[in-house]
Amino acid sequence: MKSDEEILEAVLRGELKMHEIERAVGGDVLRAVELRRAFVEKKTGTHLKHIGHFSLNAERAMRANIENMIGATQVPLGVAGPLRVKGRFASGEFFIPLATTEGALVASVNRGCTAINRSGGASAFIVAEGMTRAPVFRANSVEHAINAINFIRENEEKLREIAESTSRHLKLKEIQPFLVGRNVFLRFVCETGDAMGMNMVTIATDEVSSFIEEKTGLKLVAVSGNVCTDKKPSALNFILGRGKTVVAEVVLSEEVIEDVLKTTKEAMFEVVMRKCLVGSAFASSLGFNAHFANIIAAIFIATGQDAAHVVEGSLGVTTAEIVDGGLHFAVTLPSLCVGTVGGGTPLETQQEALKMMGVAGGGTPEGSNARKFAEIVACAVLAGEISLTAALAARHLTQAHIRLNR
Repeated sequence: MKSDEEILEAVLRGELKMHEIERAVGGDVLRAVELRRAFVEKKTGTHLKHIGHFSLNAERAMRANIENMIGATQVPLGVAGPLRVKGRFASGEFFIPLATTEGALVASVNRGCTAINRSGGASAFIVAEGMTRAPVFRANSVEHAINAINFIRENEEKLREIAESTSRHLKLKEIQPFLVGRNVFLRFVCETGDAMGMNMVTIATDEVSSFIEEKTGLKLVAVSGNVCTDKKPSALNFILGRGKTVVAEVVLSEEVIEDVLKTTKEAMFEVVMRKCLVGSAFASSLGFNAHFANIIAAIFIATGQDAAHVVEGSLGVTTAEIVDGGLHFAVTLPSLCVGTVGGGTPLETQQEALKMMGVAGGGTPEGSNARKFAEIVACAVLAGEISLTAALAARHLTQAHIRLNR
């Protein structure tokens, strides 16, 4: 076997590609990571001391999460809470791990947790769930497309049997057909246990699509036709949902609003109406909220979720209504794509963050951990929305950033 110096020189000369280093070192993953990092250091003139310092299992990460690994990026991790959650799956007090470089975010969510706790806790409800994948087919004509859609409707049980044969964790709920000219989009909606499930649904969809091609004469153009809709702003996801659709609510008492949030229910109500609703409508935004994405991104990074799904998570509506003695405050998240198994969740620090909330791994019954996690995330988003709305109402936002040297 060649020495490190010989392998590095081969890469520098272009005789060996970066992804071929593992083979050159006989599968020694850590040695390959070090050599690849040394190559990048020489090519860029940058010493990657901190990128090269990590505790995660590189071999596992290379199998499932990363290619051409040279190290790891560290993101500061803070904790907010405890937050009292009253859900069907999440019941109790939970600490919220938030990985972020945005100063004041953790402090803000923490203040929202205090307001919720002093108001008796937040209620959370999963009102719908289903991970989606929507292949696009080409028909010979509109009539051919309609006949094919009728075949699919008449044979949904057979298609369900094929889909569910690809994974013991997958359940096909429905197939939603959409027709545009002679383009046929079939939006598969599936339950995926405790996994976020996008890959699981893709595999099942591909298998069913082959059967549909054979029986209908439709031509599969792409297994994802953008009607899923995956990692892009989408009115379809806003309306029909994707992943988990979750609603969280709390009634904030006037005393809590005054003592903890330093404002009034009338001022908070006006911020929600004029900012989150009117302002978002005027901007044609698909997110009628203050900053869902802030909290979702921080939790996703901390717990090994697919960070690109922050796009879907940022969709949603914040509402406020003045009631006797206080303010009813709620958030609706139509497209929260989360899981507690698969993806980045097995990575060591991400596992610890999930364990902190009692949601790591598969649940009993299956799917219960992912649902519990979704309820906790929704309540954390609620806490963040409450705190930012109050800060804007009291005109404290700028002062808070100045005080915390942000």
